[in-house]
Amino acid sequence: MTTTNTTVLPKFDGRSLIDGKRTASLSGETFECISPVDGTTLTTVARCGEADINAAVAAARAAFEDKRWRGLAPAQRKRIMIRFADLLQAHGDELALTETLDMGKPIKYARGLDVNSAANCIRWYGEAVDKIYDEIAPTPSTALALITKEPVGVVGVIVPWNYPMIMAAWKIAPALAVGNSVVLKPSEKSPLTALRMADLALEAGIPAGVFNVVTGYGPEAGSPLALHMDVDCIAFTGSTRVGKQIHVMAGQSNLKRAWTELGGKSPNIVFADCPDLDRAVEAAIGSIFFNQGESCNAPSRLFVEASIKDKFLEKALALVPGYAPGNPLDPATVMGAIVDQTQMNSVLRYIESGKSEGAKLLAGGEQARIESGGCYVQPTIFDGVHNDMKIAREEIFGPCYPCCPSPMRRTWCARLMRPFTVCMQRSGRATLTRPMALRAPCVPAPFM
Repeated sequence: MTTTNTTVLPKFDGRSLIDGKRTASLSGETFECISPVDGTTLTTVARCGEADINAAVAAARAAFEDKRWRGLAPAQRKRIMIRFADLLQAHGDELALTETLDMGKPIKYARGLDVNSAANCIRWYGEAVDKIYDEIAPTPSTALALITKEPVGVVGVIVPWNYPMIMAAWKIAPALAVGNSVVLKPSEKSPLTALRMADLALEAGIPAGVFNVVTGYGPEAGSPLALHMDVDCIAFTGSTRVGKQIHVMAGQSNLKRAWTELGGKSPNIVFADCPDLDRAVEAAIGSIFFNQGESCNAPSRLFVEASIKDKFLEKALALVPGYAPGNPLDPATVMGAIVDQTQMNSVLRYIESGKSEGAKLLAGGEQARIESGGCYVQPTIFDGVHNDMKIAREEIFGPCYPCCPSPMRRTWCARLMRPFTVCMQRSGRATLTRPMALRAPCVPAPFM
């Protein structure tokens, strides 16, 4: 079986990895993994449920209690983690192709960004293993008080589909580095690279049972993981709606630690005294259309001071053709496919909402590359967007950029900014602004 450019598809294994072995779901159920590139069915994936989660957690708990991983000398864990990172790099072409076929991002970014970032994250935490020191408390000379940092136990991880390898690495690397066992539930929309990463972790020397990957849908596999009484910590990246449920489930079960990284609607704000408008336009357009707009930190609202708005939008529209969706397997492509039909339809509904609520469509607004059989949306820009419109208030997670009216003053920013805002000002550089008066979530590595 080949794609349109004769790239030979690898043979994918969609079974979960539990206690060091690839295994079908205990129910025997599966679901199809369909490529958004051209609608090809890549493989069938194990549709796991509560019984499978129970098996994975039991394996993770056994590995933690017998100290097969946490009992290793830090220098030995370090060597294995670095070997894991090296194997990701060595298999980079395979992993990048898998990522592109599974979730639709351009191959050049899957290889150049996702593989490298995941490997570098794991390597960084591997290097940190033997550099984490305990403490001695200040006491009288007649006493000695030691403060030790200990792994929490079994860490449940639920990650999204937009950066599957990177999101997995951000969670599993710190958890594994300090000696925890992990049960990872990847998104059902993009499970294949997580499964391959688990294979490579075993090859690197991480013992069986320490890193488990269980595939399936959120309500059937994710919820049992968050509710499990023998999971000590749950880490989640995804939508705000589901993140709230994760915290509730953590409280309903064993009051496990819950760490969530959720959605965003950050604005780009451009002032009239910006000295390099071309750079500002390139930064704004490039950031919203990168990864097809499927990034939680994408600045997905645009505020331009009124006196330069028309000029800014003229320059922005001139860049739009360069982001026309193309075949993600073509190294020249900069915008690929939306992850699946469901997400593509969601993006198109938001675009229709913008039209119906009175926003002015300047570019795009339609499905693209329909003949390919894949899931593509044109890069879209709206003007005349007001704050009460859905496209200004809700996370679209697609290549849609609403521009809002901006009778702007510096103090006006406080009403608009969310945790992180790129603010183009007189300095000539993109300034990352985070007002101290605003509270923003932060995602540490909470695994010890």
